[in-house]
Amino acid sequence: MRHPFTGCGTALVTPFTRDEQVDEAAVRRLARRQIDAGIHFLVPCGTTGESPTLTEDERVRIVELIVDEAKGSVPVLAGAGGYDTKDVIHSALRMQRAGAQGILSVTPYYNKPTPEGLFQHYRAIAEAVPLPIVVYNVPGRTGCNVDVATLVRLSSIPNIAGVKEASGNMSQMTDVCRAVPNDFIVLSGDDALTLPLMAVGGRGIISVASNLVAAEMSRMVELAEANDFAAARAVHDALMPIMTVNFVESNPIPVKCAMAMLGLLEEIYRLPMVPPRPASRERIAAVVRAYQSNHPAPVAAR
Repeated sequence: MRHPFTGCGTALVTPFTRDEQVDEAAVRRLARRQIDAGIHFLVPCGTTGESPTLTEDERVRIVELIVDEAKGSVPVLAGAGGYDTKDVIHSALRMQRAGAQGILSVTPYYNKPTPEGLFQHYRAIAEAVPLPIVVYNVPGRTGCNVDVATLVRLSSIPNIAGVKEASGNMSQMTDVCRAVPNDFIVLSGDDALTLPLMAVGGRGIISVASNLVAAEMSRMVELAEANDFAAARAVHDALMPIMTVNFVESNPIPVKCAMAMLGLLEEIYRLPMVPPRPASRERIAAVVRAYQSNHPAPVAAR
């Protein structure tokens, strides 16, 4: 059986109605689309889910909906992170009660803790929350990097299960894979770096692109897991335009725009997220059209 939180997990977008409420029917529909496509796990309420503009009750409700839709078919790794350790613990415990099987916790941002502060932060969460904890390292957004030595220390805590490495620094990511124990899960936080990371010991991806192409991203990861990197590269090459266009503007603006083009959701954002600029919209539309023209099966939900 697959180890939980390995393979391809989707960093789910949060669909909103035109009056900017959480679209609960669409939350269920998008989760079901992912499960039917063969995704390995689901990751609601992260950056891609616009978590900073969701209330705590909204985040919990989204996890409840997704857990109910999954009914145990795939694990749910719920986002619960922030700059106040006590608040993160409170949120993570609510996610546990909502049915999440694990917690993805972004590093504290703005207050920029020292390595010792990061270690104590995650240790406190792990001691209070009896679920697997995945550290989310994304210094480009948080201004705070979890260095290799700190991750090695964290890997000794039994329920700190892994790291989502979104530093973009392949040297650091390689060093992490070399330094941590074999059972510590190293996941890519960047779609385009999934294959390089898996080649040096990574265990998969928490993906933005799989909101659009869940079956294809899952297949690429499975091929890499089977050491068939030639076939995996062919899938990677076909998906590369989608992977890169998703960051033509701040995530999740492009992916939500593309999903709206495919009729998967209303293109609604909460401020400070706004629709893409016209030039970006044209680039996104061109990539979606090109992908559809090369793949007879539609990208959109059945």
